[in-house]
Amino acid sequence: MVSTEEIRLYQLGESVITLEYSKEIDLSIQRKIWKLAEVYQSHAHVTDIVPGMNNLTVIFELYSVNLVEEQQRLSDAWFALKNTSYAESRMIEIPVHYGGDKGPDLDNVANHCGMSAQKVVDTHSQSEYVVYFLGFQPGFAYLGGMPESIATPRHSSPRAKVPKGSVAIGGAQTGVYPNVSPGGWQIIGHTDIELFVPNRKQPSIWLPGDSVRFTVAGVSL
Repeated sequence: MVSTEEIRLYQLGESVITLEYSKEIDLSIQRKIWKLAEVYQSHAHVTDIVPGMNNLTVIFELYSVNLVEEQQRLSDAWFALKNTSYAESRMIEIPVHYGGDKGPDLDNVANHCGMSAQKVVDTHSQSEYVVYFLGFQPGFAYLGGMPESIATPRHSSPRAKVPKGSVAIGGAQTGVYPNVSPGGWQIIGHTDIELFVPNRKQPSIWLPGDSVRFTVAGVSL
């Protein structure tokens, strides 16, 4: 394992290395993770690269490299990325109908945050978000940038079935469920946008680094 005050690298099995940033996450660090993922796309023996929140996982062809040496190379590559620039992001707008039957937890969020439901809608829809990474299910984006003023804990008992297109808040993050699934986030609205279509050229509507805005398609209070 390679470890410094800033990063930690460790081996997973016989073909995987994870680099983990050891300090508080911010957008500049996340951009550095995306850039490092780009650098490793051209590695001859890499089969997959998975950027996450605060980390990057690199999967090599089995037995094709010395993982101890690759940990050091990955560490060197991280520290070689200084003042990293990142390509200008796309802006993706997601129309949302807030509240009502499709946003059953809007009042819960308002009560927890000590504000009106309309204020929650205004705060959520007037902010700009960044896709940090995709995970949980195909097309589910973990978004950074939600104001702390509307952060709300997840349900203690998750729902067995969250409808496709549900816009929700979970702790300090917000996101949209691309498909029906179990989930414990607070549902504040719904969108009809298809977030993930397997046979589309780019199946996911968004990618890491994209900017996101939620627009108000309607409000039921």
